[in-house]
Amino acid sequence: MIPYSKQDISAVDALRVAIQTRFRSLTQGSRISLFETSIAEYVGSRYAVLVSSGTAGLHLSMLALELEKNSEVITSPMSFVATSNAIIYAGYKPKFCDINSKTLNLDAQAVESEISKNSRALVSVHFAGLPDEPSFLNKMKDTYRLRILEDAAHSLGANYSTGYKVGSCKYSDITVFSLHPVKSMTTGEGGIITTNDSNLYRKLLRLRSHGVNKLDDLFVFDLNAKTNKILNPWYYEMINLGFNYRMTEIQAELGNSQIQRLDKFIQKRRELAFNYRMLLSSCEVIEPAQSVDTAHSAHHIFPLRIKFDKVKSSRNELMAKMRNFGYMTQVHYLPIPMHPYYQSLGYDINSLPRALDYYASALSIPLFPKLKKRNQKKIIEKLKFSLK
Repeated sequence: MIPYSKQDISAVDALRVAIQTRFRSLTQGSRISLFETSIAEYVGSRYAVLVSSGTAGLHLSMLALELEKNSEVITSPMSFVATSNAIIYAGYKPKFCDINSKTLNLDAQAVESEISKNSRALVSVHFAGLPDEPSFLNKMKDTYRLRILEDAAHSLGANYSTGYKVGSCKYSDITVFSLHPVKSMTTGEGGIITTNDSNLYRKLLRLRSHGVNKLDDLFVFDLNAKTNKILNPWYYEMINLGFNYRMTEIQAELGNSQIQRLDKFIQKRRELAFNYRMLLSSCEVIEPAQSVDTAHSAHHIFPLRIKFDKVKSSRNELMAKMRNFGYMTQVHYLPIPMHPYYQSLGYDINSLPRALDYYASALSIPLFPKLKKRNQKKIIEKLKFSLK
């Protein structure tokens, strides 16, 4: 069975993890610092903060922005629920805007038409690894004074159209990546937050570890911190209400190994995505879902649009047929406003017609670095056969 995605763990990765578990620390040690430095250097940011998951990264980032309570935060309906859940965790209100049918990212005009006096931030979602345009992010930041958080769970290793790496925060306040096994690289579970803002960086360090002061944070109660003006070695202070969102040293060492091959992973994904486009170039009922230049994408997934109204199979039937042939497919995603929880909050997917239209035609097919081109050819052949 060929899955829609999977991790690539080498013998070197496994050996480094084994050495870490046998001979080194398991939590809060040097491997985390090394991985954070490597990530910051790779994407071109000043700071990187490792956390236990991408969702944890989104949660802490929303809290670190310290918006007014009940602020509106604009985001995409076409994402995993973690994106908007993090907005609610922080006490804010998600405001969904429709997508651009060509990119599947937020539509710039739709966003501008929905900005209100209560809008304080925008969470950009890089669907399938394709970054938003810098001109859009700059306009949201400079013209509308919105704080910008990039949900880059799909796009570690991608570039903007300007050439800068996603995560450099050239066009945003904070960027969040996921290190889940199906992403560009993995630490099992895990997440990365990058920023260039030293104040945000300090907040994030505290928030991920119970709200306790870190680095050279000043103590609030200096008299308690010292004896005869000498710092008490046991002393620490909880400054904020924080969480235990730390990554382990074991995970970080896997990351230290994986990042050595990240560019190779991305290059392979790009080659495979290009090959899919060639294989689909003459098909009338199946087309790549993103009908723009995706050469700078990280290609986390390869989403299709299928014209189910012109074929005999339903999506359910098609997925079952492909599973019987040995190929797993998936739908990315059920639009967030369609979930019962969000329905109970009053959200209506019918106000987002382009997201609904994409969902009705969406199917993701296998894409991961070890996928063979001969398998790609078979996947497309079986898709076409199954739709007859």
